[in-house]
Amino acid sequence: MESNKFLATPYRQEIELRQVNHEADFCTLQIRIREVKRFTIFEIDEKTAQNWGNALLDWAKSRQQGAGKSAG
Repeated sequence: MESNKFLATPYRQEIELRQVNHEADFCTLQIRIREVKRFTIFEIDEKTAQNWGNALLDWAKSRQQGAGKSAG
């Protein structure tokens, strides 16, 4: 996996995702969040990435459904 960078809105935090290969075929996903001069770095395994990703998708879907109800 190459590095994947994007900006998170509305505060324009720079987020970078990249795979870190360790010994014995063990790898993690490094999540680096830059807020001006401050950095937060996480390294997570596949299970944590899946749980985190599902939680993000669930939240986004609930927000879309809520927006659709208020528009109609």
